[in-house]
Amino acid sequence: MMALLCAPLRDEAVQKLENITDPVWLLRGIFQVLGLMKMDMVNYTIQSLQPHLQEHSIQYERAKFQELLNKQPSLLNHTTKWLTQAAADLTVSPPTCPDTSDSSSLAGPSPNEATNNSEPLSPTMVLCQGFLNLLLWDPENEEFPETLLMDRTRLQELKSQLHQLTIMASVLLVASSFSGSVLFGSPQFVDKLKRITKSLLEDFHSRPEEAILTVSEQVSQEIHQSLKNMGLVALSSDNTASLMGQLQNIAKKENCVHSVIDQRIRLFLKCCLVLGVQRSLLDLPGGLTLIEAELAELGQKFVNLTHHNQQVFGPYYTEILETLISPTQALETKVESV
Repeated sequence: MMALLCAPLRDEAVQKLENITDPVWLLRGIFQVLGLMKMDMVNYTIQSLQPHLQEHSIQYERAKFQELLNKQPSLLNHTTKWLTQAAADLTVSPPTCPDTSDSSSLAGPSPNEATNNSEPLSPTMVLCQGFLNLLLWDPENEEFPETLLMDRTRLQELKSQLHQLTIMASVLLVASSFSGSVLFGSPQFVDKLKRITKSLLEDFHSRPEEAILTVSEQVSQEIHQSLKNMGLVALSSDNTASLMGQLQNIAKKENCVHSVIDQRIRLFLKCCLVLGVQRSLLDLPGGLTLIEAELAELGQKFVNLTHHNQQVFGPYYTEILETLISPTQALETKVESV
């Protein structure tokens, strides 16, 4: 009966039960597999109900926000200021990815090619820029957009992950220049450096100088030992000192490597909002290929968060953006809403 009812994933576990002769261990095994089957059924039920729950959540959140807005007409002041700043940023710096409303552009250039196209200011691009600006938000600034207050904690977590990935990619880029293609041609070696860097950066916010110093020491030691084990020329004392010095400077925002990697990751995230994660991964900017898996995870989290927020508050964003953008441009693209 269990073999007939279980998911294909549990077939092997059920077959193993048939080889158990001891009744005590057999009962234990049966209840263990039944527990897994129960969890499978719960997950399936949740998955099948997810579209309905999501739709209900969107309508419920919007209705509750409208009730608050009816009582406090000034509730969207910070949101308006946030979008105004995003529009001003795009006026100074043109959009770097094509507008999602243009289906022909989506079928055309890759994310990097899209950066060379000058697209007209549109509501979608302004909103994308606004979401990106939230990853630079000063925690002390209380003028956080009212429509995103519920997501503020998650945005701070994404900001922290972005900073960690910036340092990780910078460390790998600098380290590769000292170790050459031999070591970095090994996925195992790269994964090891990534694990070392990630674990040592967990306390970066509380003690940044100590954390980056430890990273530089561990990475230098790992490169030196790996070169030696492969029978290659190990790092000289001068090269080791130079490597450690460059790695320690990575933590500084004014560092050129840190600055370039940070800009490229933000470009990737912007393209994720416009083109989607999978398409953005097809043509990653230089220096980011070694953290492709981590970028995909970060990009998907960011897209999911912003997409849900856009579905809930799209009508409010559209109304605000129509006052910021000329009528001709506003008609070209509508903010997605339900």
